[in-house]
Amino acid sequence: MSQPRLGYVNVTVSDLERAVAFFRDTIGLPLNFADAEFGYASFATRGAAFAVVRAPEGEEVGRHTGVGFTVEDLDASHAALAEKGVAFPRPPTREPWGGYMAVFADPDGNTYYLDQVSAAHG
Repeated sequence: MSQPRLGYVNVTVSDLERAVAFFRDTIGLPLNFADAEFGYASFATRGAAFAVVRAPEGEEVGRHTGVGFTVEDLDASHAALAEKGVAFPRPPTREPWGGYMAVFADPDGNTYYLDQVSAAHG
């Protein structure tokens, strides 16, 4: 058996259309497809696929996801996204373990890492 690898990540959102607009238009992820009836939208990303799925009635949204997006220049990405109104509960910070990262929130309050790629941490 081959070693499993991460193939995709789905994040639960309350409003699919709003989430699609946020990740496509604000964050800049190319949209693969969206199906409002099914409540699912998939984005083209390098590496594992990323998707949002409409929450079933009563399911909680707005929490830490543990999902990380990587960029080449965190300061430039942070400035560009903040200018578009993206909330950053944690601005770019040098980590004790050597990384350089920030945390941003989507319109539902789900939070994501934004991590600068480096030779030591790629």
